This record gives sequence, C-alpha cells and structure tokens, in this order.
Amino acid sequence: MKIPFLKRIDKYLISKFLGTYIFSILLIISIAVVFDFNEHVDDFTTNHAPWKGILFTYYLNFIPYYVNLFSSLFVFLSVIFFTSKMADNSEIIAMISTGMSFRRLMVPYLISSLIIACVTFYLGSEVIPRGSIKRLAFESQYKKNKKNPTYADRVQLQLENGVIAYMEHFDGISKTGIHFNLDKFEGKKLVSHLTASTVKYDTLSDVRNQWRLNNVTIRELHGYREKITHYNSIDSVIAIEPNDFLFTRNMQETMTNKELLAYIGKQKNRGSKNLKVFEVEYHKRFAAPFAAFILSTIGMSLSSRKRKGGMGLALGIGIGLSATYILLQTVSASFCINAGLYPMLAAWIPNILFTFIAWYLYKKAPR
Repeated sequence: MKIPFLKRIDKYLISKFLGTYIFSILLIISIAVVFDFNEHVDDFTTNHAPWKGILFTYYLNFIPYYVNLFSSLFVFLSVIFFTSKMADNSEIIAMISTGMSFRRLMVPYLISSLIIACVTFYLGSEVIPRGSIKRLAFESQYKKNKKNPTYADRVQLQLENGVIAYMEHFDGISKTGIHFNLDKFEGKKLVSHLTASTVKYDTLSDVRNQWRLNNVTIRELHGYREKITHYNSIDSVIAIEPNDFLFTRNMQETMTNKELLAYIGKQKNRGSKNLKVFEVEYHKRFAAPFAAFILSTIGMSLSSRKRKGGMGLALGIGIGLSATYILLQTVSASFCINAGLYPMLAAWIPNILFTFIAWYLYKKAPR
C-alpha cells in the first residue's frame, strides 16, 4: 500500500528504524532467554517442569512480556545505533545539504515511533495480560515454587451502598469461610445483622454468587423492636466471589485494560484501599507507548551529529538515559504505592521529565 506523503527517503529511514529495532529485540531477548534458562534450569528440573510447558507456556509468553517491558530501551538503542552510523557515513549531512530541515528529518522517526507505540499498546493492554495468566501460573508452580495466597484473614467489603460484609477467615481451596457477618444500614442506622458460623461458595449451582450459610442468625431491627430468626442452613445469593478475597501475586498483569478498569471501580465501591498497584498499572499502559516518541527524539538529537570516535559516546549517553528512564518508572511506582503519590502522576513522571530533555536536545541539535 502506498502512502502519498511518504517519499523515498522516509521509507528508507523507517525501514532502517524498524529493522534495527526488530534486530535489537531478537538479539537482546535471545540473550535474556539463554540467561534465564541457565539460571532456572535447576528449578525446572527439581520441580519436574514439562519441556512443552517450558517452551510454549513459559517462554512463549516470557518473550512478549519482556519485549514490551523494555521497548523504550530498544527504541533508544536502535535510533542511536543506526543514526550514528548514518552520521559517520555523512548521510545526515547529505540530507541536510539538499534543503531538508531537521524538523522534516524527524518525520520518519515519529512515524516509526507511532507504529511501535500502537503495537506495544495493543500488546500491553490485550495480548500480554492473557499470556501472563499462563506465565505466572507456570512460575508459581515450577520456577520459583511459590504458590499464590490461598487464604485471607479479616476481610471487610462493601457490597453496595449500606451493605457491609465481614469474614474472619476464608480458605480459597475449599472456598469456605468462617465467622461471616452481613450488616445492612439505612443512613447510619443498622437495620439488619446476619451472622453465620461458616459459609461455602456453591460451585455447582447455576445461580451466580450463590453461597450456603450454616448456623445462621438474622437480627432485624425496627425501631425499638427486634426480630431474631435462626436457621440451620440457607442458600443465599450474595454479591461476592471467592476471587474478591484473594489478591494473587502480580494480579494486575493478568487483566486487560477493560478488566483492570472494571476491577478498580468494583473494589473502590467496596471500600478496598490496596488498589495503588492496579491504578499505576492501568495508567502506565497509556504512558509507556509515548516513550517511543520521546526517546526516539532524544536519540535522534544526540546521534545526528558526526563525532570523533564514532557512535561510542552517543551510545553510552543513550544507555545511561535509558537506564535512568526505566529507574524513574520503578521509583515513581514505588512512591505511589508506599508514599501516596497520585497513580496517574506516578505513571507519567518519567515522560514529563524526559519530554523537557527531548525538547532541549531537539532545539540544540540543528546548531
């Protein structure tokens, strides 16, 4: 398909950009897979991991996850590598001498960044979360031999406005809880109080969220009057699922954008407070693709000038800036989770800071 506004030079630069990007991914990820396998081959052997699972369940999902995670690094290194090589061969000088402005020279870089940003956004929001379910399950069973939590203690949830559920202990394997309370308020006034010694989620029922409650006492309060009713056991539909009690390791990585947003809204309505990691993950999926534009601008600005010693200096600066960007992502997320920083701001801080760096280098590069 022909794109009318793209000239031959644009197609040349785009092919250089994307070709170098793909090559760097293949090279670095191949090395990462070899090192990861070498480090964990003892775990795989000890825990009797099947070879089919290692190849198709673990590494088939390991590769896109880490490609997406370090996509900004690959973009940066790719731009610096092929642009420095072009500058050393005086190709950049030749382009500028024909009357092409530095701004016009940036167009194919931004088009390439747009392609990478769209692909990484789709992978991060739809494809990788589904693969992470299998990858994390495999890691838990065979790699780290760490199981996800199977129980929860002292859990309190707001099911809807004025309805509060509390459970002393919940076992995820048997899907059974003990010392269950369900309180209903009208305003600030308690109108109903249900207690059950044990509750069990009915996995065989066709009715969603059906629970079997045992040794049940229901107190209904009407002004100064109180009605108490006892049941040996009853079946009741309660808007709780077993997964609502258990926060599994890296659970946020296994949800698509739509599922993540729905989960955050649902848990906020229930009064849950441990949602920072989910909110940061959601905003990070929108912020991360923009790094392709920022880092390609920085890389182009740094490496477009012919320097003594070739690409060594530009490559060294590029690696340092890439490492700083990734470190900022980690530090800002930690500040959000542990120090109360606003999740959206935490996700966008690296982009905001590096946008100023990109703008400064872009304005300085033509001179």
